[in-house]
Amino acid sequence: MRSSLLAFPMFGAMGSTFLFVVSFLFFLQVDASRKSISRNPQITVMGMVYCDICSNNSFSRHSYFLPGVEVRIDCMFKAISPRTTEQISFSVNRTTNKYGIYKLEVPSVDGVQCARDKAVGNSCRASLISSPSSSCAIPGFRTTSDEISVKSIQANFCIYSLNALSYRPSKRDIALCGQ
Repeated sequence: MRSSLLAFPMFGAMGSTFLFVVSFLFFLQVDASRKSISRNPQITVMGMVYCDICSNNSFSRHSYFLPGVEVRIDCMFKAISPRTTEQISFSVNRTTNKYGIYKLEVPSVDGVQCARDKAVGNSCRASLISSPSSSCAIPGFRTTSDEISVKSIQANFCIYSLNALSYRPSKRDIALCGQ
């Protein structure tokens, strides 16, 4: 089943703006060492995890971002040089910060380009591993594979922002969420 931003009510027009703002905030947090421009782009993979309190597969007013969640990130990048085409694959585990956001800085690699579409062959996906919250530990959106690429030529880096992942409580609070 292919996921997309339009499939989730949370990511309608307002949610798309929210993801862009979060991506932009990470752009502003880039450390001073990244200010020097190199030929090879710097790539950041990021996403967020939330608790879907009402178990309705969307971020509602009762939902909240989950800190301390373990997430597995799998990426594949195609490096293209004049003599060869190589594929670089890797998997890493990351933990969400206090805002429910996980982030991976990919070191600069010769031949790897930032891409706005799948034609270049770069892709990443994230999967839930574990939640530290006993009150919100049932996986909702477990894996995501479609990314949005936000590219900044000025700073020579791009951000792959993955769709949100979620957990939910074992029982829905009818008093809080309704039927």
